[in-house]
Order: sequence, then structure tokens, then C-alpha cells
Amino acid sequence: MDISQIRHFLAVADEGDWSRAANAAHVSRATVQASVAELEELRGEKLVREVVPAGAEPDAKPLVELTAAGIAYRPAARAAVAKAPAPAAKAGGRAKASKGRGRAPVVKGEPKPFKKRQGR
Repeated sequence: MDISQIRHFLAVADEGDWSRAANAAHVSRATVQASVAELEELRGEKLVREVVPAGAEPDAKPLVELTAAGIAYRPAARAAVAKAPAPAAKAGGRAKASKGRGRAPVVKGEPKPFKKRQGR
């Protein structure tokens, strides 16, 4: 059992929607769904289920809610995440300036005169 699986389960439990949980966890929706499915398989019980609200349109997006096992597991999941070390900051974000690599070479001497293109 991986701590990221537990974090993804808690994101789904808090948000009630796969997409919002994925946004909160900064991963894709498929990753959250796969993590929760693996956690359910490891635990041997269903933790979440999709429910279409009563009276909703036939093509309405289903809500995700916790099963009885999910409700019972939620406090233990929170305790496990609280004990776990904080996730490491990912490298990335803004690009940093290079330190001399990838720049055009400096040519010494007189610059060539500018020539206007012909035919344009």
C-alpha cells in the first residue's frame, strides 16, 4: 500500500468527484481512479461508488461517495497520511536561465554590414 494511494482516496472522499480530486492531488483523473482501485483491491473491499443523483438528467455526471467501508477507513487513512513524511517538492516549475550553455558564440572583429534581401 502506497501513501499516494491513500492521499488519492482522501482527495476523492473530500471532493466527491474524480476530476476535482485529481485537480486537488495534481495528477490525472485516470491516476486517481487507478490508485483508488488498487487500494480497494489491496484492502479487499469497495471504498467508493459512483451514484447518479435521483431526478438527474440521463447523461448527468455521477457523484462519487464513500461506501460504509470507505467511511470506516477514512479516519485511519487520515492518521496514516498525518504520520507520513510530506511529499518531496517536484523539480520543475519555471525554467531557469542557463549558465552559459546554449548561447550563440561571440565572434570578435568587425560586424558584417546588413544586406537587404532582394525580391521582397
